Amino acid sequence: MSASLERGIAAFKEQIDAPVAAFFSSCVHCGMCSEACLFFTETGDPTLTPIYKLEPLRRIWKQEYTFWGRSARAFGLSKPVTDEELSKWETLVYDTCTLCGRCSMVCPVGNDITYMIRKMREGMAAAGHAPEGLISATKRAVTIGSPMGVKLPALQAQIRHMEEEIGLKIPVDVEGAEYMCLLSSMEIMNFPEYMGAMAKIFKQANVSWTISSEAFEATNSGIQIGVSEIAAELVQRIVDAAEKLKVKAVISPECGHAYMAIRWEGPNLVGKPFDFKVVHILEVLDELRKQGRLKTTGKETQRLTYHDPCQIARRGGVVEQPRNLLNMVADDFVEMPDTGTMNWCCGAGGGVSSNERADDMRLKAFNRKKAQLDAVHADGLVSACSNCRIHLEEGLEEYHMDIPVLSLTETIAEHLADD
Repeated sequence: MSASLERGIAAFKEQIDAPVAAFFSSCVHCGMCSEACLFFTETGDPTLTPIYKLEPLRRIWKQEYTFWGRSARAFGLSKPVTDEELSKWETLVYDTCTLCGRCSMVCPVGNDITYMIRKMREGMAAAGHAPEGLISATKRAVTIGSPMGVKLPALQAQIRHMEEEIGLKIPVDVEGAEYMCLLSSMEIMNFPEYMGAMAKIFKQANVSWTISSEAFEATNSGIQIGVSEIAAELVQRIVDAAEKLKVKAVISPECGHAYMAIRWEGPNLVGKPFDFKVVHILEVLDELRKQGRLKTTGKETQRLTYHDPCQIARRGGVVEQPRNLLNMVADDFVEMPDTGTMNWCCGAGGGVSSNERADDMRLKAFNRKKAQLDAVHADGLVSACSNCRIHLEEGLEEYHMDIPVLSLTETIAEHLADD
């Protein structure tokens, strides 16, 4: 057994906790998870059934922690997991799973398959079976602070550009502000208008906020690749910055996995509760709406629909807030079929978009989103995740659909009433 495989098997064993053991024991092999996975529904490939993607982990659990499994192994009646098998499974675990959680929603016995995939990735990464794209992104996140390699000077340049464009100050390293706002690399480089939108909205609502020069990146590549130590290190950077600036809350940006990582996973990763709140930008905007501090004028007249990012809606609970906000600025808002907590993933989350070899697969899986859009004949598609936004644009182009993709935060900012 190679050293990397030995580390991987040991990592797999460490990941088999009580929930994983219970989930494998209770699985009734009904196949319902397959119909909830867009990679299966759009390909019909049985190997893309969510529970099948966990087969190496299941075998290790059975061989190490069950009576009949240990007996079969002792008599040479079961085969050990090999490096060749893990190499084969790498594409299943990283290319055809976005950690969207839809399969977990439909499991009749309540198995959290997404949780198990996360555990599976921990072992895969330890065994050296992770995609090169994710490995590189994770290295950049650790050494540079951003998976896309965005350094502070690049952020500062984008801030100067936006300040000139909107005529407002974007605060950096302001101690004692109410909110510290995180950004994803894609918002900094692809959609800097998001920063301008926040500045406009917070100016109108008289909200004190800041960006940290020491921890502005929200994306957590450690969770995507499956290395908890790295995930914890990236969360700790944000915690340290928030405590240094003495803010009351940290705002997760329009990025799905960032929200899941810092709000729901973060305290567990660093081993203690935060001294500050974590909220998504849509939660903040909806609260301002409730308080009468978010005032808009005029409405979009085209037919709009909303794509619920998986980690924000299904796994984060932010479902009503975007609809409350959309009703402020949309004259003709229509829901897609299978929306809210049961919305279909765009196909690019969970690190899949960082993996070039998965491009063809995720574009094929986008056919599910196309079917949703075809059902409502929308003129515009609104979302609240920059990663979704980029892939939605690519998918729409691939399927020759002339539908603009809009940021909800930016759309709100465009309709702000004059003071």
